[in-house]
Amino acid sequence: PKPQNAITVAVSSRALFDLVEERRIYEEHGVEKYVEYQQKNENVTLKPGPAFYFVKALEHVNARLLELYPDDEERFDIVLMTNNHAQVGVRLINSINHYGLTIERFCMTGGESPIGYLTAYLTNLYLSADSEKVQEAIEAGIASATMFTANKDVAYSDTQLRVAFDGDAVIFSDESEQIVKEQGLDRFFEHEQLNENKPLAQGPLKGFLEDLGKLQKKFYAKNERLNCPIRTYLVTARSAASSGARVLKTLRSWGLEIDEALFLAGAPKGPILVKIRPHIFFDDQMFHIEGAQKLGTIAAHVPYGVAQKYRKAT
Repeated sequence: PKPQNAITVAVSSRALFDLVEERRIYEEHGVEKYVEYQQKNENVTLKPGPAFYFVKALEHVNARLLELYPDDEERFDIVLMTNNHAQVGVRLINSINHYGLTIERFCMTGGESPIGYLTAYLTNLYLSADSEKVQEAIEAGIASATMFTANKDVAYSDTQLRVAFDGDAVIFSDESEQIVKEQGLDRFFEHEQLNENKPLAQGPLKGFLEDLGKLQKKFYAKNERLNCPIRTYLVTARSAASSGARVLKTLRSWGLEIDEALFLAGAPKGPILVKIRPHIFFDDQMFHIEGAQKLGTIAAHVPYGVAQKYRKAT
């Protein structure tokens, strides 16, 4: 599809593939040995990385869209966005072809940061294993997250893309989280009830949830609601009774539907995510990311909002 019609997801090579050993060689022996190793092993297929099954699920959605709308270009376009050197490209191409992935556009920046290219590629979502680059992208206003591999292997749906989002500082701004951190929970509950009818400001991943919603509506228009290959989840530490109404009313004011909303009232998210088995779970707090990882969920950290300040302070 033409970039202006597509939903562009840029993925780094270390997010798409398992390059832990290659990274070790790079860090211990330098770039020349790293490139030499990659060229010697260019016919050895790389193993899947944390974003691999998410990308596969995006491609399944594309296949379904092409069946229903053969002339429509509004679908996912996956771009490999990496600071690898071009000499490593053959191994990446061979691995992509081995798995039958449709990734036609590469951006290989030879050691330079690829962040400047994200805007040029009209990127809707950027996934990387490098937290510094993700922070740079977030500061440039691009929806981004750092990918973490799950500590257990689980089976993912190959017929439905499942995306789980935290609420505050992910879909929504960190306005409410600031009150929790600075004034405590009681003041937060009071604030949310007073402002129940005032929509929250948008957070960094609101646009991507919107993109998923647009594609879902294409399936609904063809009477495919019950067989839709996209399902979205809100998994929030908020309590439904005391602070849930504002969240649901905000989504309604944006014209967005979420398929499932799970209000956990501070309970751990990991066990709920095990039931959902999302291809990706976005959260702004590392302790939720780590809890999800332990139980086998592929988690993506969104470095946005007041929680980052408190994390650095500790």
